[in-house]
Amino acid sequence: MLRARDAMDRAYAQPLDVPALARIAHVSEAHFIRVFRATFGETPHRYLQRRRVERAMSLLRDTDRSVTDICFEVGFGSPGTFSRTFRDIVGRSPRAYRKEATAAGVPTCFAMAWTRPSA
Repeated sequence: MLRARDAMDRAYAQPLDVPALARIAHVSEAHFIRVFRATFGETPHRYLQRRRVERAMSLLRDTDRSVTDICFEVGFGSPGTFSRTFRDIVGRSPRAYRKEATAAGVPTCFAMAWTRPSA
């Protein structure tokens, strides 16, 4: 399971599917989904979405790139899906998040830990 999670962390922007992740973990697809959820508390799909949103949060805070560019860079296929998923996880839209996010004078690791969306 750790191999599959590490693969998602490394290649979060790539199109990853359950069959590929199950092969990495050397188990069947159904077993992979069950064990991943039991181990990490969320489905592989939700974990990958949250990982992508975490990266998008960082880019929204630290860059002036458009929301659409960030959407595609972190691996979402459409701005609508990105906005809906972002709102579900963070509680506000990407544009609202960018407006409210202020780059305080703290190290990035603290900002990321403090703003990490919960599962």
